[in-house]
Amino acid sequence: MPSLDPKISTEIEMSAVPEPDLKQPDLYINRELSLLEFNRRVLEQAKDSATPLLERLRFLCISSTNLDEFFEIRVAGLKQKAALGSVHAGPDNMTPQDVLNVVAAKAHSLVAEQYRVLNELLIPELAAQNIHFIRRGDWTDEESKWMQEYFQQEVFPLLSPIGLDPAHPFPRILNKSLNFIVALQGKDAFGRNSGMAVIQAPRALPRIIRIPGDIAKVGYRFVFLSSIIHSYVNELFPGMTVKGCYQFRATRNSELFVDAEEVDDLLIAMEGELAARRYGDTVRVEMADNCPEDLALYLQGRFRLQPEDLYMVDGPVNINRLLSVADLVDRPDLVYPSFTPGIPPKLENAGSIFEVLRKQNILLHHPYESFLPVVEFVRQAARDPKVLAIKQTLYRTDSGSVIVDALVDAAKKGKEVTVVIELRARFDEEANINLATRLQEAGAHVVYGVVGFKTHAKMILVIRREGKRLRNYVHLGTGNYHSRTARVYTDYGLMSSDEVLGEDVHKVFWQLTSLGRFSESKKMLQSPFTLHKTLLSYVDREIKYQQQGGNGHIIVKVNALVEPQIIQSLYRASMAGVKIDLIVRGMCAVRPGVPGISENITVRSIIGRFLEHPRVYYFHNNGDPHVFCASADWIERNFFRRVEVAFPVEPKKLRDRIISDLELNLRDNCQAWILGRDGVYTRLTPALEAEAVSAQGTLLLRNAG
Repeated sequence: MPSLDPKISTEIEMSAVPEPDLKQPDLYINRELSLLEFNRRVLEQAKDSATPLLERLRFLCISSTNLDEFFEIRVAGLKQKAALGSVHAGPDNMTPQDVLNVVAAKAHSLVAEQYRVLNELLIPELAAQNIHFIRRGDWTDEESKWMQEYFQQEVFPLLSPIGLDPAHPFPRILNKSLNFIVALQGKDAFGRNSGMAVIQAPRALPRIIRIPGDIAKVGYRFVFLSSIIHSYVNELFPGMTVKGCYQFRATRNSELFVDAEEVDDLLIAMEGELAARRYGDTVRVEMADNCPEDLALYLQGRFRLQPEDLYMVDGPVNINRLLSVADLVDRPDLVYPSFTPGIPPKLENAGSIFEVLRKQNILLHHPYESFLPVVEFVRQAARDPKVLAIKQTLYRTDSGSVIVDALVDAAKKGKEVTVVIELRARFDEEANINLATRLQEAGAHVVYGVVGFKTHAKMILVIRREGKRLRNYVHLGTGNYHSRTARVYTDYGLMSSDEVLGEDVHKVFWQLTSLGRFSESKKMLQSPFTLHKTLLSYVDREIKYQQQGGNGHIIVKVNALVEPQIIQSLYRASMAGVKIDLIVRGMCAVRPGVPGISENITVRSIIGRFLEHPRVYYFHNNGDPHVFCASADWIERNFFRRVEVAFPVEPKKLRDRIISDLELNLRDNCQAWILGRDGVYTRLTPALEAEAVSAQGTLLLRNAG
C-alpha cells in the first residue's frame, strides 16, 4: 500500500486530535477572587516608595473603600446564595460556599496587610514628615485640655449611649458607621446591674480632627474621634465603672432590590429601597483587636455571623476615613505634581464648537485633556437659539454639575430637553433621584431608562437648525459626565457631527423613551442587541485572517473581562494563532499561557496615578483596523442586562492615536502587572539598562497643557 503524502498525513493526525473542552473549570479564574487580587494591587501602591507619601495614604484608603464595596455587594450576594442552598457554580466550578471559604482567608490576609502598611510603613514615614496621629498616651497637657473641651462642647451633646437591657435592646447599627461596645460594672441610676452599653458615634462629626496649630505648635497633629470618645467615655456613665470600650463597625448588604413586575413608579420604589439599604443583612463586623473574647462573641451573635466574619484590626475600624488627611495637609512635595489638562488646538480659540465639529471630529482623552469642551458643548447648546433639542444620558454626575445647570437653563428657555437618568447607579441612587426632581421642575423630560436594563451608555445629542435642515451633534464617551472624576479617571470622548452616527444615537434615545422597536444602528453597536454577537463575529474574522495570512491581532482594554462566551471565543482565536493582548484593570477570568489553548494571550493590569477606565476594542482586520470605544466592560450584565453602546473611531488620525495609546500601554514596564497562568499578578520593572516606560506618565507629558 503506497505511503500517504506527508502533508496529508499531518492533516489527518491534526484532525484526529480532539478539540479541547473550552468550558473546563481550570481555564477560568474566579471573578470574586480576581477582584480581591485587584485590591491587593491597589494596596501595593501604598508600599511604593516612588509614589508621593500622601498619595500612598490615598491608595491605602482606596483599597479599604474597595474592600467595603466588595463585602457590600459581592460577599453579600454570595451569602444570600449560600443561605438558599445554591450549588450553582460559575465557569470555574466553584459554588457560592466554595468562593466564600476562599474569600474569607484572602480577605483576612488583605486586611491584616492593610493595617501592617498603615502601622509599620505609613504612620512612621508620615511622622518623619511631621505629620502625626497622636495616641491618647502621647497627648501633651495642653492637648489633653483642648481634647476635653472639644469633647464637652462638640461630642458629648450629640451622644446617646444605650445601656443594654430588655427595655433598651441592641440598637439598629447603621451600615459602616462607627460604634463602641462598652463593658460596665456597678449599678445604674435605677439600682440595676448593667453589664454592657453601645455608643453610636454621631455622623455629623469628623472621624479625624486636626489639633489647632497654636496647640500642636509644630507640624500637623491629628487625633481620631474614637480616641476622644475612649478618653472620656467614663463621663457618659456617672456612678458606674467602665471596664472597657472597643470600637466596631458593621458592613451590610447594600444591593437594592426592585421587583420590575410589581413597580408602577421606579422613582418611588427606589426611594423606599434606599432607606432599607442602611440596615441590610450584616456581612462583616470589624472590631478593635483588643476586644475581649466574650464581647466579640456577643457581637457575633447579635449580628448572626460566623467566626470568619469577624475582622479584628489594629487601628481605626474605618481606614478610608484617613482620606481626609491629604486634604488637610498643605505639603505639595508629598502629593503628585499638579497639571493643567490640555485643550485640543482646534477648540482652544474656537468661538463655536458646532462650527469646529461640522469640519472634523474631536477626540478627547481625559484627564490628560480637559473635560471643559464637553461642558462647553452643553453650555453652548443651551444658549444657542438655533439649538432646538438636547438629549443626554446621566449615570453618575457630580453634585452641582455645570452640565446639569446648562440642561436646566436650556429647559427653562423652552428647548426640548430629554434626560435619561439611571436611578439604579449603585451608591448614586439618592443623588440621581434629587437630580431627576430638579430637572423635572425645570421642565425637562426625564425618564429612568428601562426597568430590568440599566442604562449605562454615555451619550449627548444636540439637534440644531442650520438653514433648511436639522443637524445632529453628538458626544459619546467611555466614562460618566462627572467633572471631578474626569480629573482622575482615564476615559475617551468623541465629539462629532457625523450624520450616520447622529442617526444611530437618535435611535437609541427613541428606544429609551418610547420603548419602540427600531432598525439596528448602522455604525454603533448596542447591548443588549448587537454588541455581543458582533464582537464574537469580529473575533471569528480575526481567526479567518490568521489562517489566511497569519496577521490576526486583537487588543482589548476594559475594566473587567469575565463573560464565558467571549472568553471561549478568545481561546479559540489563541488556538488559531491570533495574537491577543488584554489590558484589564480589575477582575479577569481569562487564564493566559495554558499550553495549546491560551499561549497567545497576554493579560496585564495598569495601576497608577489615574484610574484606568476606558473601554477600547481593537481588531486588526487584515490591516484595516476596526477600533471601538465603548461604555461596556466584557461582563454578562453589560452584554445582556444593560443598555450600552460601542462607537467606531473612524478618522484615521484619531484611530491611529488610540492604537498608539494601546501600544504604549503594552510597553509599560513601570505600572503594569502581568497575569500568570497560576492566576498571580507580577509587577513589571524595567530590565537593567532598559528604557523605563510609564504609559500614564508619557501621556501626561504629551497632552497636558
